[in-house]
Amino acid sequence: MKNFLILLAFLSAVLNTSARADSEEEMLTSMLNEFLAGASVNDVAAHDRFWAEDLVYTSSRGLRYGKAEILEGMNSDAESDDEEAAVVYTAEDIRIRQYGETAVVAFRLLGTLQDDSAKVMEYLNTGTFVKRDAEWRVVAWQATIIPEPE
Repeated sequence: MKNFLILLAFLSAVLNTSARADSEEEMLTSMLNEFLAGASVNDVAAHDRFWAEDLVYTSSRGLRYGKAEILEGMNSDAESDDEEAAVVYTAEDIRIRQYGETAVVAFRLLGTLQDDSAKVMEYLNTGTFVKRDAEWRVVAWQATIIPEPE
């Protein structure tokens, strides 16, 4: 009987851990999708919620930024008169690996131009999320453009 109770306690712990991991994965996926929806309309608040203060962001052009530079760039872009086509961002093939209070989220980012061309730009993105004060934030991001087929 004692062995049965130990086994039952062990299985319960494993199932609870698995359920928490599934819940965290759903939360991270939802967070990513909400961010991409906000990024599609240049929502500064979406960027502010998503990025950690100590972010290291490496763009697909090989440039590095922190959160302050990203937000500053968005504010200056909003003030410019450029008539660039809007881009809608979506994620495919989302893969999440959680390591306690840290998670790595890798996915294919699609950026669809909202003009007559409807051109789709594709990137492979990898983000490192850290849970601080019960909130996930991105501390590192790497974007790699997938070249168009020749």
